[in-house]
Amino acid sequence: MKIEDIIKSKFTSEHQKAIVNLRYTANFINHQHNVFMEQFDLTMPQFNILRILRGAKEALNINTVKERMVDKSPNSTRLMDKLIEKGLIDRIRCEKDRRVVYVEIAERGTNLLSEIDKEIKEKDFFQVNISDEEAVILSTILDKIRSRYEH
Repeated sequence: MKIEDIIKSKFTSEHQKAIVNLRYTANFINHQHNVFMEQFDLTMPQFNILRILRGAKEALNINTVKERMVDKSPNSTRLMDKLIEKGLIDRIRCEKDRRVVYVEIAERGTNLLSEIDKEIKEKDFFQVNISDEEAVILSTILDKIRSRYEH
């Protein structure tokens, strides 16, 4: 269904239509991902933290995790505290400077990510109705949109 039919609106330009479509689609995808993650008692930002820590293969400073997050969130520390409470990540204090805190993924967190990965693969969840070539074009366009504001 086309964006103009969904929101029942006309646009002043194709650029305006594209931006509204981008925002609408981003919110749609966000909702789908949130619903999917509910079955694992996770939010998307918590999932993102677990993936960052799994990919790092070592303990990371909390600020490093925050910098790598897709959704920059002022409550990242609270999100990590919840993951610690669930036994999915571990907090490690720096020996030399007790103010510095590291986090690393726990075995339980790694196991949960493996379960999620399996579910994603089985349901083909993160696949969208576009080809690999179209996905490359879309990513290129999205990078181009951000490039104006990232300096």
